[in-house]
Parts: sequence; structure tokens; C-alpha cells
Amino acid sequence: MSANEAGFNTRAVHAGQAFEPRTGAVVPPLHFSSTYAQDGIGGLRDGYEYGRGGNPTRDALQEQLAALEGGTHAFSFSSGLAAEDSLIRAVARPGDHIVLGNDAYGGTYRLINRVLGEWGIGNTPVDMSNLNAVAAAVAVNKTRIVWVETPSNPMMKITDIEALAKVAHDAGALLVVDNTFASPYLQTPLALGADVVVHSTTKYIGGHSDVVGGAIVVKDAELAEKIGFVQFAVGAVSGPMDAFLTTRGLKTLGVRMDRHSENAQAVAEWLLERPRLKPCCIRGCLPTRATSSRPSR
Repeated sequence: MSANEAGFNTRAVHAGQAFEPRTGAVVPPLHFSSTYAQDGIGGLRDGYEYGRGGNPTRDALQEQLAALEGGTHAFSFSSGLAAEDSLIRAVARPGDHIVLGNDAYGGTYRLINRVLGEWGIGNTPVDMSNLNAVAAAVAVNKTRIVWVETPSNPMMKITDIEALAKVAHDAGALLVVDNTFASPYLQTPLALGADVVVHSTTKYIGGHSDVVGGAIVVKDAELAEKIGFVQFAVGAVSGPMDAFLTTRGLKTLGVRMDRHSENAQAVAEWLLERPRLKPCCIRGCLPTRATSSRPSR
């Protein structure tokens, strides 16, 4: 069975996770080494030389991420914002413009507006669900990137990725989708026309609140080369332990997202059965006392 034919959970468990050939260990070992011995001058063993440029544990995670997002190349970073910064440096130059959601994650907006803005990269926040507004904003400036979160953080707004991709591409811009909240289990933006997917792997992908990280996934080789160069040259890579913990989290992503979805549905249905809020004392409004049982989960 090829990687493309395998189901999501199979890819999550096995992509990039070949057994260790010397001992047969089914979980690949964690590689902490910063430097790798060469077989003579320039004789790299499997391409490894220095930890910033490559690490087997990080490479395993990157292969896993690409397989789950339907990409050909993935890059793992020390945080979601490090990933975003490296992406923008790779594809934008002073004078370029970014059109992004007016409810974008605060850290993303701070990076684009306050950090990269000082280096001559402009931005226009718009309602991404209004395609006419997006098209108008893209047309006004030298837009290089259309940036959307769907669902957005924290307002949970939904955007039509396929329709937005057409708007971006008609203007010669790249569509970047922050897929952190949906995760690749529920949504694969590259299949809908996006050029780049970014993640804060700290959230659902890591899944255990014990590791900070970020990722970029693409399926264009030229774009991948640009991002890979910045990852190496700037060096905001994920450390081996962080990569290992993120890989561990990815293996259970499908199971966890199923439970998240079931729990959210149960809570939504429970709330629909509650009586409406009614006015009370000057302190404000309090819900009437619930008489039925709480959600089961």
C-alpha cells in the first residue's frame, strides 16, 4: 500500500517512522547530536552534517506532516510564529503587501504589522468571508500573500478556501492557510487550491500542552527550496525533543479530533435544549437553573 492509499491514521502512525535498522526498534531513536561525522571531506552520511541543517528526528516529523497535509515538503520550526516569519521572508520583499483576515491571530498580526511592517511589508486586514472585499484589497496594492485562518483564532470564522484561492491566484498572489484549528484531520487546504499551509503545532497537532512548535507544508518544489533555505539560514528549527514530542502527538491526532468533535456536538445539542436567558437583578442576566443532566463528555 502506498502512502497515498493509506488512511489518515495509518499515515499518522507510520509516515516517517521506519523502524531503526540496526536493532529493529519500531519507534525511531531520538537524535540529539548537533554534529555528524563525515566519511572524509564532504562525505556526508545520508546528508547529515550539522543539526541546524538536518536532524533525523526532525526529518521524520517533516515527512509525517507532509503526508498528512497532502504536501510534498514540510518544514518544522521552533514555534508557529517562527514558521510564519520564515515563510514571509522566503516569499516576500520590501514593498510587497499581505492581505489577511481582520480577525487574524494576534501574534500573526503583530508579526506582520509591527515587526515586518518596519521592513517595508504592508498589510490590509479584511473580512475573509467577503470575497469582493478581499478582491478589492488585493487589487489596490502589490499583494504577494493572501493569508487566512479558517476556522479563525479565536472567532472561529469560516472561509471558503477554494473560492479564496481563485481570488488570490487571479491577482498573482499566494494563498496561505493557517490550518491550526481544523488540523489536517478535518481539512487539507492544499487540496482546495492553497499554496501553503502553516501550523502552530503547539495546539492540536502536539496535543498535550507540553511542546511549542510550528510547521509549513507545500507541494511546489520551487517554493519548498526557498523556504528550506530560510529555515537553514535563519535557523529557527525545532529541537530534537520538540520534534519527537510533536511526532508522538500526531500519531493520536485522528482519535483526539474525533473526540473533540463528538464533545462539541454534545455540548451544542445540550445548549439548544436549555431555556433562554431571562432578565434578573441589576448584576446582569443569569441562566435559569438546568434541570436535565449534563453532557456525557
